[in-house]
Amino acid sequence: MTTTAPLTHRDLVADTARRVVAEHPPESTPRAEFLGACFDAGLAWVHFPRGSGGLGVEAGLQDVADSILQGAGGPVPFSINPMGYGMAGPTVVEHARPEVAAELLRPLATCEELWCQLFSEPGAGSDLAGLATRAVLDGDTWVVTGAKVWTSLAHRARRALLLARTDPDAPKHRGLTYFVLDMTDPGVEVRPLRQMTGAAEFNEVHLDGARIPDTHRLGEVGDGWRVAMTTLMNERRAIGGGSSRRGSGSIGAALQLWRERPDLRTPALRDRLTALFALADAARLTGERQRVESGDRPIGPEGSIGKLVGAELNQAVYDFCMDLLGVEATLYGSYDPPDGVDDETDEHAGPHDVQRAFLRSRANTIEGGTSEVLRNILGERLLGLPGDIRVDTGRPWREVPRG
Repeated sequence: MTTTAPLTHRDLVADTARRVVAEHPPESTPRAEFLGACFDAGLAWVHFPRGSGGLGVEAGLQDVADSILQGAGGPVPFSINPMGYGMAGPTVVEHARPEVAAELLRPLATCEELWCQLFSEPGAGSDLAGLATRAVLDGDTWVVTGAKVWTSLAHRARRALLLARTDPDAPKHRGLTYFVLDMTDPGVEVRPLRQMTGAAEFNEVHLDGARIPDTHRLGEVGDGWRVAMTTLMNERRAIGGGSSRRGSGSIGAALQLWRERPDLRTPALRDRLTALFALADAARLTGERQRVESGDRPIGPEGSIGKLVGAELNQAVYDFCMDLLGVEATLYGSYDPPDGVDDETDEHAGPHDVQRAFLRSRANTIEGGTSEVLRNILGERLLGLPGDIRVDTGRPWREVPRG
């Protein structure tokens, strides 16, 4: 009698991905339908529970699914719905009530509902816990008033992750509550912010009596900071996690430019490119090690490593590209590029994409946590160094001076 060896988790993920591709060929299946099939099969986030877009296996196996799905021509959902896939999905699955998670996760995964993140404010950026947007309970509905800023893709988003103050008499970290906001509410106004790339990827969002049912509260009242940590840790992992494929990302753009322009090469530039490639490969391998070691555990402060290194590496790589191009780097073909969502068209691709990427990379060390904040996190929470002096610890938020 012969026996069949049980499937490993890797085999399970790979077989499931191949079945989805066979039953829903990407070239002939509408995007939402294909991504819906991926969600139903448990391939949207393989480490999520079954029935919630996952298979309950190790998070590091997501690359196995993605390489098969996208290798067959499937879309890259993170590039379409980055806040949804990178931050909202993990936060909803961990903190939402089961019926709310069931309502929100599938349209997020199919990219029929894009998401944004309403955290930063004009007076509360790096000091996020000092935010002033208020949410007041009216029966079973929260009424929200305030302003948010630097909100990526708010102009396209249907849903938003919102952190608001519900108790101004509590210390700033303990008076916050976390919500999911419907961006079509009449109390929401989105105003674009034009960037130096020419795009309006970021926005300011004004909330004037926006209403949120209490069922769309994530976590307990006053426990919003703990929920926000789930979002922020996943955000930094999503931004800094990179790809497991060697030579992808910004270093891939630099290598392509190097191949295309042999007339611009010099020994000094070759030396710089070699050093940047080595750093990019070290960052890739570090991310791979973290994915393997973390398994299905929630990401912790170590997720800040990839974001910190990746942001500064991107800037260094595109600095190299500009130096390679020389005077050509000053050319810029259009101030009307895409606004940040990959809509599966390439109509804006052109000879000045590297220049655009250089301009956009200036934001990398600010968005998703500044490099200064990330160094504090790594120093205090991973290395055990003494923390910064905090003069507002324990004081009610309303008594803390604000700029």
